Amino acid sequence: MEDSHKVKTIRKISPRITIVYVISFVFFVIQALSRLTATSITALAETRYETEGLAECVMEVDSRRVLFERNADTRLPMASTTKIVTAITTIERCGEMKRLVNIPGEAIGVEGSSVYLNKENSYTVEDLLYGLMLRSGNDCAVALAHYIAGGIDEFSIYMNRMAEKAGALNSQFVNPHGLPQENHYTTARDLTNITCYAMNNKLFKQIVSTKYYQNKGWSNKNKMLSRYEGACGVKTGYTKQAGRCLVSAAQKNGMTLVCTLLNCPTTYERTTRLFDDIFESYQNYRLLQEGQLFEFSNNGVQAVGMIKENFCYPLLKEELEYIEISTTPANFNKKSDENGEIIGQIKITLSKRLIFLGNLYKL
Repeated sequence: MEDSHKVKTIRKISPRITIVYVISFVFFVIQALSRLTATSITALAETRYETEGLAECVMEVDSRRVLFERNADTRLPMASTTKIVTAITTIERCGEMKRLVNIPGEAIGVEGSSVYLNKENSYTVEDLLYGLMLRSGNDCAVALAHYIAGGIDEFSIYMNRMAEKAGALNSQFVNPHGLPQENHYTTARDLTNITCYAMNNKLFKQIVSTKYYQNKGWSNKNKMLSRYEGACGVKTGYTKQAGRCLVSAAQKNGMTLVCTLLNCPTTYERTTRLFDDIFESYQNYRLLQEGQLFEFSNNGVQAVGMIKENFCYPLLKEELEYIEISTTPANFNKKSDENGEIIGQIKITLSKRLIFLGNLYKL
């Protein structure tokens, strides 16, 4: 196993310990001695955090491992963080970002945040995406919905399809801007999953990490980009119904995290604390190296198979001893894919829970 980064220890508990913290600390020690599963270890990590958001979720982008959660499956309104879904839906359904868009009347004078679109000026799809994500333009959201699908209702169908593809199974989107509307909701887990999916799109990541869009003179409202080292997106949101919402992304030590806070009065401060603690506690370990060879027995004959992909996973130092890697021969005569002939499989578990299953190929 390759460990390319030194794992830092978890922060120590303050000397001034209240009764509640004493109980939490004793509970942590007892459970650690009992060698808990990884799920339990992650659950115990919640005692380190002061809970502030009504719903919270922090996830590592590539593995989609949840590193912290609180009320992550509670359905809530999400205000303008809705526009994350609007943006990635538009990008996936529109092949040409430089096309000019005719601004429909429905997009002029939309309530709430706006870039004040008008029919006299020209805007490309790309312009509208920057206005959507940097300035939180509700008018941009409506214009894109009409351009892509002919209307808000039709566009919402595409939004929900995209969300399901990204792994969001407990959400419903009925508009592209996030203004309060019945049956428009998500969960912290779903929105984090959608954002992890979107952050793997080069254009989306470029837009949400941009501090200033020169073409239109638009600056990004997301203060995390200037406040937090390594921040690379993504979207703020606020309505009276939803409260203050923030989805943030940050990169450090070869690991990208996405943090979603719904209805949190101190979004920037809370996100900073969560990022700091998780980046300090977790490291992204490379558990498999492309080209690595594995020996195994196939019907009494020793065989050697090659893995043709890398696999990294965020782990606490305490979890390393619970990683197990095993190999098995293929349970079929012959099978091939684009990488060659498959002769076996490799499985990685964390505390007996499967985290990776891949193929071994003939040399």
